[in-house]
Amino acid sequence: MKFVVRIVFLVFLIPTISCAKNNHHLEEKENIAGVKALTPELRGLLSQEMKLLQTGMMSIIPAYVSGNWSEIQFIAGKMKNSYILKQSLTENQKKELHSSLPHEFIKKDQRFHYLAGMLEHVAQNKKPELINFYFSEMNEACVDCHISFAKHKFPALTVKEKKGSFEK
Repeated sequence: MKFVVRIVFLVFLIPTISCAKNNHHLEEKENIAGVKALTPELRGLLSQEMKLLQTGMMSIIPAYVSGNWSEIQFIAGKMKNSYILKQSLTENQKKELHSSLPHEFIKKDQRFHYLAGMLEHVAQNKKPELINFYFSEMNEACVDCHISFAKHKFPALTVKEKKGSFEK
């Protein structure tokens, strides 16, 4: 039953996160600046990678509930290897990425791809409980990065403090 609740939660959470409207906040100016400092071409590549990762995450759900471990392994492998930093970028573009994006962004991105590699490994070994664990960790990594670097795109992830309690 817990598993079904998690899947239903993910089915609603991922589209909600991806469809949040664009709303800029002054407090995120520093984090936005890193991405905005990129050339339009690199911003486009970053956006393209995020869309591909979202598609991959959404594709894992039906594969998981049908026990298609090889499909999960294939998807996770593609996600693991989709590092924007590993794509065929010029040396200047690589330097631009490293100098413009905050170190914390790169760390979070690396963690996500590490988790994708772990998901690939456990899918290869047909371990459903670990597949669920690593998929959940990957979702958490997405939300954590969006909270840190993309609140302007996902304002629903902003938690506001109000008189000693939190509101959504």
